[in-house]
Amino acid sequence: MGVMSGPYVIRGSVSLPEAELMWRFSRSSGPGGQHVNTSDSQVELRFDLAATEALPDVWKERALQRLENRLVGGVIAVRASEHRSQWRNRETALVRLASLLAEATAPPPRPRRKTRIPRGINERRLREKKQRGETKRGRSGRDW
Repeated sequence: MGVMSGPYVIRGSVSLPEAELMWRFSRSSGPGGQHVNTSDSQVELRFDLAATEALPDVWKERALQRLENRLVGGVIAVRASEHRSQWRNRETALVRLASLLAEATAPPPRPRRKTRIPRGINERRLREKKQRGETKRGRSGRDW
């Protein structure tokens, strides 16, 4: 097949270092017929998040905190077995790991600033509400 398509960028200029990726291949239970019994097409990609130097410290802290329930000894593992070819499963696993780390290292959302509703708008809403109630009350046949 071809060469893996380039360094997998997490965000900005930060990418996954090829040297720190640990690959493991095993027999897949997915599609492939008799071919499945002879080829190691399932891919497990492991990345030592706790020991990496590739991520800025702030990102690393954030990722370790957000992914703590997925980490085993500071290592994150991603598995892929949906394709018949090992190469495509490797690509899938890399993309998954990169997007997982991108999500985990993203800065927290800005806190919401409260805004005041202008008094005129609130009064108009209450006036229309009252009017609607009057209209509905007028529909009941009590006065007949």
